[in-house]
Amino acid sequence: MSAAAARGRSLAGAIGWPIALGVVLVGAWQASIATGLVDGYVLPSPGAIAAEFAELLPAIASGALATGGNSLVGLVGGSIVAIALAALAAAARPVDGMLGPLVAALAVVPIVALAPVLNTMFGADSQTGRQIIAGIATFTPVFLGTLRGLRQALPVHRDLMRVYAASGAQALRTVTLPTAAPHIVTGIRVASSLAVISALVAEYFGGPRGGLGGLISTYAAQSAYARSWAFVAGAIVLGIVFYAVTAGIEAAVSARLGAR
Repeated sequence: MSAAAARGRSLAGAIGWPIALGVVLVGAWQASIATGLVDGYVLPSPGAIAAEFAELLPAIASGALATGGNSLVGLVGGSIVAIALAALAAAARPVDGMLGPLVAALAVVPIVALAPVLNTMFGADSQTGRQIIAGIATFTPVFLGTLRGLRQALPVHRDLMRVYAASGAQALRTVTLPTAAPHIVTGIRVASSLAVISALVAEYFGGPRGGLGGLISTYAAQSAYARSWAFVAGAIVLGIVFYAVTAGIEAAVSARLGAR
């Protein structure tokens, strides 16, 4: 079997098995509702959720744009700040020591407690608090990934650049960044899902109601559970989109570096 065929078979297995598992779980879910094992009022059937999803598709798309916009702003902003601070920490050990407690604190910030505070601080009509929360969730994985990547360059490679009288910028471009890039994009991939989840949770606690999180809580409060689950499905799709895009970027960066 050729290498290309082996990769294709491996990719098919990586995609096929999760799909097969999902089909089995959804089938079991539907059967439990149909047989009365689970109350369909409390947990709507996949068929009822799918019907609501189709009916509410414009509203779900609009909510996904609002939540996705907040998630994207937080992901980009948090990543920029994390990469910049990680570069400072990698360049100076005292800075690393000072940032350590900050990173540890941000990693355990309770979103459910911070969201109401930020929503009140920036006003009921502002999305800024949600974007900041998404940025905070993004910061830690990107910071840690970047810091680890920046420290992966071997001392012998740096010494070689000094022998060739390379400037700091040249050493950064040819040695440090190519070594760190896979770790940076991996951190962003991990953070992408966290940004979406954090933005969704923040939408439960005040502010504009157009996002998916606010719509989920609204319909759940009205006991319209099938509709609430339809918006949950929309949130899942949004999270998958963010993850797939960042995973694609990660694969492209790895392929480009591997081809060098």
